[in-house]
Amino acid sequence: MHIQIVPPQALQELGARQNQEDALFPAFGQATADNRLFLVCDGMGGHDHGEVASQTVTETIGTYILQHWQPGQPLSDELLADAIAAAYDQLDARDNPDDRRRMGTTLTLLCLHRGGATMAHIGDSRIYHVRPSEHRILYQSRDHSLVMDLFLAGELTRDEMDTYEGRNVITRAMQPHQERRFRPDVVHTTDLRPGDLFLLCSDGIVEQLTDSQLLGILCGDDSKDSLLQRLRAATAAAADNHSAYLIRILGVEAEPSDAEAPNEEATSRANFVNIVRARENRPQQPKQEDNNPLSWLHRILKKIF
Repeated sequence: MHIQIVPPQALQELGARQNQEDALFPAFGQATADNRLFLVCDGMGGHDHGEVASQTVTETIGTYILQHWQPGQPLSDELLADAIAAAYDQLDARDNPDDRRRMGTTLTLLCLHRGGATMAHIGDSRIYHVRPSEHRILYQSRDHSLVMDLFLAGELTRDEMDTYEGRNVITRAMQPHQERRFRPDVVHTTDLRPGDLFLLCSDGIVEQLTDSQLLGILCGDDSKDSLLQRLRAATAAAADNHSAYLIRILGVEAEPSDAEAPNEEATSRANFVNIVRARENRPQQPKQEDNNPLSWLHRILKKIF
């Protein structure tokens, strides 16, 4: 398929922080309608650590893919894996083993290509695929976080996830010298229509907004800059760095090869929309105490917080 996009819009704010640990690819203010690869990463580790990690990952993955990929061709999972491995190698090279503070970063990636869209993420920065014409979220990346694990284990309800004290604890990140390098959740889709919107954002954005509030922003008036202005206003009180890329589909031209491309969005376990739907359709069972480690952890954390 041939995909056209509106010139992308980017948001990058400090919040109450003294330094910017989020990183974007293309860099802030440099994206055009010709770009097809986008990344948002949220660094961790404090000054001279988080920003190094996020910048290293965005620059390495972005540069590697563009050097080895022909935009007129599908993006292979093998090339994506090689790019992420190169980013891990760069993190290893830039790490100071004598420093007790471990740098790290989340990852969100969107690539629009001949085979549709590829989305990949590690951590709790998110990717959304929104269809404003139907006022719904088609895809929301599943956070790699403690609160998500507790939800999946039945220890938290959907509403409790938003207010849980340990909601910022993540279970996956890209860090140097990992014995086991975390792989991203990767999802492909060919279900693309003109007007569809992709949002890649750090958790400083989503902590300020419910799904319904986010839909209200993204499905409203889409005149130039209005979405970005509303998103900036809605997250102005965020204390954390908060960054985002907004990519709107302008046109999609179908090709015979589209039928062979993977379309996993509606079934993927990495799609939080599918997780919630399955939970809502599952018969309610009486909650019982058991020996599930997450149940014990949940009870301990409740006492701490």
